[in-house]
Amino acid sequence: MNLRTAVLENRFVRLEPFEDHHKEPLRAACDADPELWPTFYYTSLGGDRFDAGWETLRAQQRAGSRIPFAVIHGGEVVGLSTFMDIRPVDGAVEIGTTYYRPSARGGVVNPAAKRLLLDHAFACGVGRVAFQVDAINSRSRAAMTKLGAVEEGILRNHLVTWTGRVRSSVIYSVLADEWPAVRAGLDARLASFRAAG
Repeated sequence: MNLRTAVLENRFVRLEPFEDHHKEPLRAACDADPELWPTFYYTSLGGDRFDAGWETLRAQQRAGSRIPFAVIHGGEVVGLSTFMDIRPVDGAVEIGTTYYRPSARGGVVNPAAKRLLLDHAFACGVGRVAFQVDAINSRSRAAMTKLGAVEEGILRNHLVTWTGRVRSSVIYSVLADEWPAVRAGLDARLASFRAAG
């Protein structure tokens, strides 16, 4: 497994590894839904916590422990997603710290971005892609099911979030031999967006 850093792009979205010029547009996207950060996220990139969160992500990017992407749709930064918990020896990676501004939710952005990230991971020799979702986040859990990821179980009282709430995490995964079927499902969803124009 050699998970390379690259710009990923399809007809719908462009995923660019973080650069300094993404900072302010991403801040604006993260500030578009201030109520979401304390509800579902382990850490926050909202409001006055953005700068510290940005610096942490950039430091992890420099160290090679995380690959954060600015998600661009319609020519603007609408959110982010990252490769994290990169474990070359195990052939495993997690896709997480995914956030989209409200205007980018419920449409083509998430399936298009997941299609790119999963395809890139498996093309780089990854054998397992994992996802962790807050157990109370029904929207994200439904998105994982729609994606075709397998729910593996719940880590009870798994994390203490930045607000002090104790979070349980639902673990999902897609394995390399499952990717062709998951990819076909994503391609069918994206074709419906294409047909809708």
